[in-house]
Amino acid sequence: MKWQNHVVVSASLAAAVNPVLIPVAILGATAPDWLEWLIVPFFRVRHRTVTHYVIVWILAIAFFAVVWDYRHFGLAFSLGGFGHVLADAFTVSGVPFGWWSTNRFYLFGGRLRTGHPGEYFAALAIALICGYIATHTEPMELGNGNTDKPMTKQFFPFFYDHHDNYQRGLIDGKEWKDNRLKFF
Repeated sequence: MKWQNHVVVSASLAAAVNPVLIPVAILGATAPDWLEWLIVPFFRVRHRTVTHYVIVWILAIAFFAVVWDYRHFGLAFSLGGFGHVLADAFTVSGVPFGWWSTNRFYLFGGRLRTGHPGEYFAALAIALICGYIATHTEPMELGNGNTDKPMTKQFFPFFYDHHDNYQRGLIDGKEWKDNRLKFF
């Protein structure tokens, strides 16, 4: 896939977790390709091999989600890398599942070719699904993990809840009416 679609897919996955993490996820979205350039001085690497192992990105997500992470930056970076590998799995080249297998992993039969319209359609579909999740769920808590305070609705910088703002008295009825169908 083209880098634009990698960015869209990974940013969408991060938006479903917390939109604040989108810049780190975008860095992770390009990581499988630029990591190849970092490895080249040490040993020769072909494209879509070592840095594109599906299992490595899944294990990184699991590690940062369960074991340790600083402000969810590792999780966002791993989601970005996983989004990149996921997007490449839609293509005819596929991606390797792990180091132990020479078989390739494909999603939906690996029917997409880089640069063709189907690639953009797949990225848009993923973005719409993640956008729906992002607008209908609460963002993941970022911070020091203090559980003494009650859970309150966080600021969600890309998607405004005009109804909630009206209910809390932050905006008047006219502003709510003018913006109730705007989602961005």
